[in-house]
Amino acid sequence: MDCGACEPVCPVEAISFQAGTPAQWRVFQSVNVEFFYDLGSPGGAAAVGKIHQDHPLVAGLARPR
Repeated sequence: MDCGACEPVCPVEAISFQAGTPAQWRVFQSVNVEFFYDLGSPGGAAAVGKIHQDHPLVAGLARPR
């Protein structure tokens, strides 16, 4: 919806408007588009459940411990 209501309450500051995305995270804008291209817009994680795949770039990242 692009209303911005989720941005100030995100506990890890992971949400921003596209124009306000910090430079180090901009690559993930295209990753997001590519990932959801085939999946489509799920309309919310609760409705879809766990997706057992990642974009190759995300899958290659080190997992936090």
